[in-house]
Amino acid sequence: MKRILITGATSAIAQEAAKLFAADGADFLLVGRNADKLTAVADDLRARGAGKVETEVVDLIDLARCSRLIDEAVEKLGGLDALLVAQGTLPDQSECEADPLKTLFEFSLNAMSPITLLLRAATHFETQQSGCLAVITSVAGVRGRRTNYVYGSAKAAVSTFLEGLRGRMAGTGVSVVDIRPGFVDTPMTAHLPKKPIFATAASVGKRVYRAMIAGDDVVYAPWFWRWIALVIQLIPRSIFIKLPI
Repeated sequence: MKRILITGATSAIAQEAAKLFAADGADFLLVGRNADKLTAVADDLRARGAGKVETEVVDLIDLARCSRLIDEAVEKLGGLDALLVAQGTLPDQSECEADPLKTLFEFSLNAMSPITLLLRAATHFETQQSGCLAVITSVAGVRGRRTNYVYGSAKAAVSTFLEGLRGRMAGTGVSVVDIRPGFVDTPMTAHLPKKPIFATAASVGKRVYRAMIAGDDVVYAPWFWRWIALVIQLIPRSIFIKLPI
């Protein structure tokens, strides 16, 4: 796994995973919206042992632009071994409920953008009979909660898409990895009160790295979220809809 495209590359979790790949001498194409942050991440990865590190400033809400990134990565890196999709936002639920266009924007960034990238990358990897497709989704996609169902439904759409894509890739040598973090202490959750259940970006990034190397299917990070998610799924609907969560 030496040539890696990372979208949303300035996200805290993506950076931590990239550091570990850099120590292996990987080459990168880093994609994000902020040129200065991308440059800082690229410089850090080079210092940690990465080979070639290219950056590309892209607004990932632009689906047509997303669809061209795979070919660009192949050209810039001389091939492609892995895609890590890490872009996303945690929207304000009340703002989304008040404005359908806001909801559509958030759904496009959190769901349609990753799906566009996955479709293009899947065709490339299917042809070469190897590769890793990895996406950072969320435990929020396990069930629609009243407090964040816009975000949760977008993540659920991606997880469902990944499940079907995994079936398509069966027997091709291509792994499809769905990483589902719980609460993580990152800039995206800076406004939330921190509790002991929050994980560090470094620990989740390490889990992303290991899952991609191993070609795991569905990974909860930290591990205990698998059992929390199971409990949430088992709550009867008549009770679940009354919970203030």
